[in-house]
Amino acid sequence: METQTNTIRLVYPQWQGGNIAQWITEVKDPDMASRGYYLGAQLLNFLAPDSGQETFVVPVSTDIMERKVTDGVMDKEAILAQTRKALDILIEWKPDRIVTLGGDCSASVVPFTYLADRYKGDVAVVWIDAHPDITLPGDVYPGYHAMAVSACLGLGDRDILAELPARMEPSRVLFVGLRDWERGEIKERQVQYGIRHFTPTDVRGDSSEVLAWLNLCGASKVVVHFDMDLLDPAEIIAAVGVVPGGMKIEEVVRVINDIAKEKEIVGLTIAEPMPRTAIRIKEMLGKLPLLK
Repeated sequence: METQTNTIRLVYPQWQGGNIAQWITEVKDPDMASRGYYLGAQLLNFLAPDSGQETFVVPVSTDIMERKVTDGVMDKEAILAQTRKALDILIEWKPDRIVTLGGDCSASVVPFTYLADRYKGDVAVVWIDAHPDITLPGDVYPGYHAMAVSACLGLGDRDILAELPARMEPSRVLFVGLRDWERGEIKERQVQYGIRHFTPTDVRGDSSEVLAWLNLCGASKVVVHFDMDLLDPAEIIAAVGVVPGGMKIEEVVRVINDIAKEKEIVGLTIAEPMPRTAIRIKEMLGKLPLLK
């Protein structure tokens, strides 16, 4: 269901939402591991087809300061500053569609809430991810990337929420590929929110369950979040998470394209690329003479 619209590409290399260095054990420098999403966003932009879209890069600090938790959110001040910068771009250019290349999962929050405001709530969210990302400030894990869906729903840190242009309804959010809740409280919270989900097994053969949900939810437009930890590590390790039993590449591509045949996709985020090998090569090059 293609229409002629103003589509931009938003490179949003936010990394401060994740506290992930302890899971990237092959990278010895924890600061380089922490900033892995920054390099990942740049690589996604390099690898993605050149479709002639205007490209904007959200200015993201690469400074490694004390990674302190404020009001239950790690690196809150950096996230607030980058949220405002991303919004400034969207407010100035007023896109109808946004392709976002992250960065951690919180890279979806600004474009999705912008689009929810742009289309006056006529937007459904298909969040394709191994995790539900409904953590809240004060939970044991303070990474904002795990709070991304909560923020889209208008739940979480009040200072960050005050910057966002809209909130979305839980009844218009669907998790696809969900297989790791990490803690029992998160599974209970999903039930409390009333958000439906389909596991990788549910969409293994076809996309019919997803399309049926979309037709019932009533929205004419869709934003799609694709966290690369959704992918089956037996096929490819492209993110931090390596929980077995994920979706195959061709299955994810099929689901997203099937959605596009039924509804108008106005937002697409690719998030959480963790280029482990590229980080190690970068680390190696930084030690060589004439390159320092």
